[in-house]
Amino acid sequence: MSAVRPDRSAEDARAQLAALAESAADGAGMAAWTGLPPAVNTRPAAVLILFGVLDTVPSDHDGSVVSRALDVLLLARATTLRSHPGQVAFPGGRVDAGDADPIAAALREAQEETGLDPAGVEVLGSLGDVSLAFSEHQVTPVLAWWQRPSPVGVVDEAESSDVFRAPVADLLDPANRGVTVIRRGGQEFRGPAFVVGDHLVWGFTAMLLDALFDRLGWTVPWDRDREVPLAVPGADDGDHGR
Repeated sequence: MSAVRPDRSAEDARAQLAALAESAADGAGMAAWTGLPPAVNTRPAAVLILFGVLDTVPSDHDGSVVSRALDVLLLARATTLRSHPGQVAFPGGRVDAGDADPIAAALREAQEETGLDPAGVEVLGSLGDVSLAFSEHQVTPVLAWWQRPSPVGVVDEAESSDVFRAPVADLLDPANRGVTVIRRGGQEFRGPAFVVGDHLVWGFTAMLLDALFDRLGWTVPWDRDREVPLAVPGADDGDHGR
């Protein structure tokens, strides 16, 4: 199988991502882009949003918005975990006392969870802190570019069930987009969702991707009324997506 060589569009994407990180450093960050409100009594955490160029087969979808070879690193959490079982997420976790800063935490967690070599990762910058009242975390999304990709995979099956590089063109395809709906206690919570292969990306990870794509001007018009089925413990029976 021949490798996909980085093209001009992929390098354009890196430049756009770098500019976005710079704008976040100037004050406009992910909290404003997602609209998530601040929370109190939170613990620091960080996630690595790592874009790169696929080294095998590119997306089959239209590459007019972004390179068909552009991808982002994701993982699926183990179904046996008590917190967010089976959910797709960016590599990341809590900031430990030994971490120099959230960037160091994001790189450490990514290495522990996926086996990637941090030496091949170019950190473009953090995107500001985002509060998650439900999990009581203050999350710093760290935006990065994979200069020298290294092999990745599940390191600990107790933590992750899959590690994969999702083509961004697949995520942007309107046919793979929709919303998840959680109805609980008489309230309705709606959020963006992406279908990629056998995985459904929803929740916080999907919110970050949705905000990033909008901010970068990559979003392709999609049906925001299309509900994607989602089974969530504690949701009203028969009312968590159609």
